[in-house]
Amino acid sequence: MMLGITELTYTALISFLIVVILGPIFIPMLTKFKFGQTVRDDGPKTHLAKNGTPTMGGILMMVAILITGLTRSKISNDMVVGLISIVGFGLVGFLDDFIIIKMRRSLGLKPWQKIVLQFALAIYISYYQYTTSPSATQLMIPFTDAVINLGVLYIPIMTFIIIGIVNAVNLTDGLDGLASGVTLIVATFFMLFAGTVAINTDVAVLAAATVGACLGFLGFNSYPAKIFMGDTGSMALGGAVVAFSVLTNSILIIPLVGGIYFAEAISVILQVASFKIRKKRIFKMAPIHHHFEQCGWPETRVVFVFWIITVVLAWISIIAVF
Repeated sequence: MMLGITELTYTALISFLIVVILGPIFIPMLTKFKFGQTVRDDGPKTHLAKNGTPTMGGILMMVAILITGLTRSKISNDMVVGLISIVGFGLVGFLDDFIIIKMRRSLGLKPWQKIVLQFALAIYISYYQYTTSPSATQLMIPFTDAVINLGVLYIPIMTFIIIGIVNAVNLTDGLDGLASGVTLIVATFFMLFAGTVAINTDVAVLAAATVGACLGFLGFNSYPAKIFMGDTGSMALGGAVVAFSVLTNSILIIPLVGGIYFAEAISVILQVASFKIRKKRIFKMAPIHHHFEQCGWPETRVVFVFWIITVVLAWISIIAVF
């Protein structure tokens, strides 16, 4: 069933209001319980003033998306799997945040613990789509009518892609309003795509709920941020992007519409590889948003430019798939 723009607008508005109403209640609670961000000493020096800013604000977005998703659509398998992707990855981030802040273990979850939990969720989501969607293995190639048929390799390949997407979104969360603003734009694209082309009501509703949650959160997270989303939020948003793309069999559009995520992840990979092989850095600092800060750009300019780039990429993506 095709969803009208009015229904999707109401859905986004409900999610937005939930975040806006709960924000002023939730932020003082985080401050009271001392859930404050500890800024890395090796990061940009301008960020040291952010020490103590309440974090784990991703809980707000998760609650808004969960409530909106369950009330604005019939409970179907796709809806449940989409919410499991969002909340599941968000809970992995929550555990990481909680261990860092309250248990004062600087690295949070141990790497093997984090990767095991991510693999479990990624395999589940891949297996669900493989066994449910007849066309799951046939991934459409943007700008063409051609498809790539992964066949029996779908589950292992998709598992690694899912983990890559979630961690790329996580890397994007480094400046006030960056991850929430970029994901708002990406979610808007998937809301339109799922509602009119892919005709997946559940994804359209989840995307609309994510649009509203990100917009509401931006009110508290834009510079200077009153609250950070933490890994709780960035991984939940990563789970949302995964749900949108996997459930509509459009994973190959992510490097385009989510070009900023892709650039952030590639910049880290190139930086690490270059330093290990050549003992030289390519960027002044990675992820790439910190490179531009080190080049003298104000934080607000980096965020605004990345938003504009994402809007342009979303327009191009619309041409690619509509």
